[in-house]
Amino acid sequence: MRKLFPLLSVAAVFSVVLAVAAEVKTVTGDAVCAKCALGESKTCQNTITTTEGGKKVTYYLTKNEHFGPAHKGLGICTAGKDAPVKVKATGEVAEKDGKMMLTPTEALSKAD
Repeated sequence: MRKLFPLLSVAAVFSVVLAVAAEVKTVTGDAVCAKCALGESKTCQNTITTTEGGKKVTYYLTKNEHFGPAHKGLGICTAGKDAPVKVKATGEVAEKDGKMMLTPTEALSKAD
């Protein structure tokens, strides 16, 4: 029992750290494909570029059930840098390898 309590407390601390690391956020901005429009990826990947605090921030969307329908359905794959698609996405945001990653928790939609 003495060993169990410290292990449980360590597990609780790590759970809090992971919960803080990924925040749920709604992002509205210009969507293009990281492969087709930006030439940054070997495979198609949705990106949304927005302005936050006076700086441009690009969110790279993690592939899940909301990725595919938006990629072709909203025209993200065929959009260019000069003619991006305005979209709104809600999901968990975390930084990974110096990039902002967004894992959608609901379907992407066109922004007004």
